[in-house]
Amino acid sequence: MTPETCPNCGADVPRNAKACPECGADEKTGWSEEAHIGSLNLPDESFEYDEFVEREFGKKKALPYGVKWFWWAVAIVLAAIFILGIFKWIH
Repeated sequence: MTPETCPNCGADVPRNAKACPECGADEKTGWSEEAHIGSLNLPDESFEYDEFVEREFGKKKALPYGVKWFWWAVAIVLAAIFILGIFKWIH
């Protein structure tokens, strides 16, 4: 089936043409579904997201074990200072 515009170059294709008059694309090189989808640069069906992220950004940096407890301790100390400050301000 001849498309109205060439999916390869975007030129107008005459009805019942065997190939694009601009780029020469035809059913084997540019009008078939496989050729059109291949020109979109979509990832393969076997695309591995985790592998892609590791390749692009490197491995995840592991946080030092116990860092979250440090922030809990800081929050408790700040809350205690805040409560003592309010208590002294009231009395």
